[in-house]
Amino acid sequence: MSNTDPVALSADLIRCASVTPEEGGALTLLETRLAAAGFDCVRADRNGIANLFARWGPKGHPRSFGFNGHTDVVPVGDLAEWSVPPFAAVECDGVLYGRGACDMKSGVAAFAAAAMDFVRDTPPKGAIILAITGDEEGDAQDGTLALLDHMAKAGEAMSVCLVGEPTCRERVGDMIKIGRRGSLNAWLTVTGSQGHVAYPQRARNPLSALVRLLDRLAHHELDQGTDYFDASTLAITTIDTGNPATNVIPAQCRATVNIRFNDSHSGDSLSLWLRDQADMIAQKFGVEITTEIKVSGESFLTPPGPLPDLIKGAIKTETGITPELSTSGGTSDARFVKNHCPVVEVGLVGKTMHQVDEHVEIDQIHQLKALYTRILRDYFA
Repeated sequence: MSNTDPVALSADLIRCASVTPEEGGALTLLETRLAAAGFDCVRADRNGIANLFARWGPKGHPRSFGFNGHTDVVPVGDLAEWSVPPFAAVECDGVLYGRGACDMKSGVAAFAAAAMDFVRDTPPKGAIILAITGDEEGDAQDGTLALLDHMAKAGEAMSVCLVGEPTCRERVGDMIKIGRRGSLNAWLTVTGSQGHVAYPQRARNPLSALVRLLDRLAHHELDQGTDYFDASTLAITTIDTGNPATNVIPAQCRATVNIRFNDSHSGDSLSLWLRDQADMIAQKFGVEITTEIKVSGESFLTPPGPLPDLIKGAIKTETGITPELSTSGGTSDARFVKNHCPVVEVGLVGKTMHQVDEHVEIDQIHQLKALYTRILRDYFA
């Protein structure tokens, strides 16, 4: 039987310095390995961002298992704080170190290794698709979205999709993500009129209005949570005035808030609420408030059913663990895939992602490959 080493492939990918948006040779390496295993590979690059689409099996097959992941990584930060070179893929005491070891080159390697061995040893009746981007850690507008656009134009489709983000807390298989909260950023600019602090009646203080607005927003209960989501949250992330004088009421100030929201809301409904609150405060204080809003992703849920049940069953069989179904954490590219097909996420333990000396236990990479193999076997059974 084939036995592609997922640790060696992980190390090879880590040695590619693919700090977003640089490809760094990672997708070229992956394409070479997959093509040698019989996968049809196409680069779906867009606006300078590298993306790889690879398919084994017939195009458009109604039973097509998809995997989505990324090979780009976040910057290393202060190099002096690393105990090992971040792109050397150092193995020490059963641990693999390097930027991307956890998030998520080892996850990509584990699935690629599982898929290559699977199609060589037990060719399935169907197709296996890998949609790997170089733009998940960046703006993400020309990564998985570009891959999905490519699929739509080329008549390609995934029936279901597994996203290989590091979802687990302590052990491989202890948590899968069946949904994600939405994310919204709002930039608030309040404009009044400048004046002397001794004569506040001759000015319109934008800070008084902004403080009142932020207090209303921060103390408003958005919801109490839903069946699969915790309560939505609003966080004030910055307040900026830029006024060095102590005797001047400034003319303008700014603030930013972030909302992580569950399926009680949409980006549109929250945008309307924010603008209504801003308009009310603007009228009360006699100032102008402009609101710029960007929704990074809507909340979504893949409720318990065929795909989550398949993943749960495979985890139970392979590891003996009954995984927790979770919607916690930040956003991921699953927010794009959910418009294409049912999607869940399961990957490595995520304790060290984005950290200095990012690392993963070597045994966990082998465990993840075994789990991914079990999932493929059960899906095509």
